[in-house]
Amino acid sequence: MAGERLAQGLKGLADERVDHRFKALPPDAEGRTVGELAAERRNLFSDGFTTPVLALSAESVAHNLALMETYATRHGLAFAPHGKTCMAPQLFARQLEHGAWGITAAVPHQARVYRTYGIERIFLANEVVDAAALRWLAGELAADPGFRFMCYVDSLRGIELMDTALREAGATRPVDVVVELGAGEGARTGVRTEAECLELADAIAGVDTLRLVGVAGYEGEVPDATPERVTAWLRRLVALAVQFDKAGRFTDLDQIVISAGGSAWFDAVADVFAEIPELSAPVLKLLRSGAYVSHDDGQYRKLTPFNRVPEEGALQPAFRLWAQVVSRPTPEQAFLNAGKRDAAYDLHLPEAQVVRSGRDGTLRPADGVTVTGLSDQHAWVSTERAGDLEVGDWVGLGLSHPCTSFDKWQLIPLVEQDGTVTEFIRTFF
Repeated sequence: MAGERLAQGLKGLADERVDHRFKALPPDAEGRTVGELAAERRNLFSDGFTTPVLALSAESVAHNLALMETYATRHGLAFAPHGKTCMAPQLFARQLEHGAWGITAAVPHQARVYRTYGIERIFLANEVVDAAALRWLAGELAADPGFRFMCYVDSLRGIELMDTALREAGATRPVDVVVELGAGEGARTGVRTEAECLELADAIAGVDTLRLVGVAGYEGEVPDATPERVTAWLRRLVALAVQFDKAGRFTDLDQIVISAGGSAWFDAVADVFAEIPELSAPVLKLLRSGAYVSHDDGQYRKLTPFNRVPEEGALQPAFRLWAQVVSRPTPEQAFLNAGKRDAAYDLHLPEAQVVRSGRDGTLRPADGVTVTGLSDQHAWVSTERAGDLEVGDWVGLGLSHPCTSFDKWQLIPLVEQDGTVTEFIRTFF
């Protein structure tokens, strides 16, 4: 049933009409369906796409999906990649095909998107205190016995709000929750002490609308993170689960959940989770890294754990933003037609990587070409030599931070190495 719903949803995306809503698509494709346009296998550079245009490498996405599937399997981890990175049902489908247990969300809206496309297992990595969202959740759980949902709790007030809203909604199934252990003083969300975690467990036991199924947290928020500090916090998380289990907190569970794992420290998660002792029920060791599907040329290129464990493989950056030189006012200055509306810029500026000649389409490295700033619709570029760029050239830019790259584009061409567009990835932000 869930697979049929996802397949039907993906077909609906292919049946959507191409029009002015979607940046960079060929003007002569207006009125075609997305599926029809993909079937034409147009070339990104010569078949009518306008600039700026964001492209995803088909080969790199396939490589990254396979690599993380292998990594999770090798280390005995279940995997619920964070969907907020891409918010793309087509990529969710491929992640599930590559062994993902489910998809992680951050807010109720994202969970609603997931359910629209038939995602059967959702881990929401936040406390849900919105009564309207909880009414919707109660309805989803009642309507679909196969739907599994869990979320954080990190406050007594949150438990009270959840219980009240679920009772008023007439919830027929309890909501599974995990106690979120904060990553330390000055970190983001989560309970700061184990004593407070025990108070929350007591409060959950006192209501019948919630069911405690495990513990979780986010090691990426450990202050001044080092391998030693991250490992120490992860061991606190595991010890909390062991303490809960010894106290009978997980009675009658078929599975105990212990979850962590962003995109910067999943190697430490794998190492510590391998130490989890036998508990009263099997443990779902749930990793939630999401940025891997596209990787990047900045933040995650520096932070990926594969830098520390190169023998396990390497992710490949899949994004490239193509923009054109539209002004060359001086030999040292050029301007491209892509800016803050098109490129991630919250962590690093785009990186000029390759130049495609506007005259004959030949490629050359973007040596001496540096992006120095972004306006809304322009990239400021410095050049070392007058001949480095001319008006009409295409510049391929590497991006940093996948989460703020996907969200600027509703329909993203998936492009093979020779420039052939094979699919269009639809996002929902």
